[in-house]
Amino acid sequence: MREAHLTERRGIPMSGTTENASQETRIRVKVDPVACDAYGYCAELLPELVTLDEWGYPVVGSEPVPAHLVELAVRAARDCPRQAFLSEEIAH
Repeated sequence: MREAHLTERRGIPMSGTTENASQETRIRVKVDPVACDAYGYCAELLPELVTLDEWGYPVVGSEPVPAHLVELAVRAARDCPRQAFLSEEIAH
């Protein structure tokens, strides 16, 4: 139940498969700088979109996630130990 709540909060569709989400859903990633503890998992899972600053904190752009990286972006948001790496659905 908790995982479903977190998924909904992050803007990820609750029904359908991750594959369908990557084909139909456009998302953007962002970082909550207050919650982040610089574990770096997001940069390991999504190096195409996440760089680390000199202190190890993630830096992301504001552009939409390319369709072929949506599944990895969703996984990075799901696996963030501090729930600081977020994905949000954007309008088409």
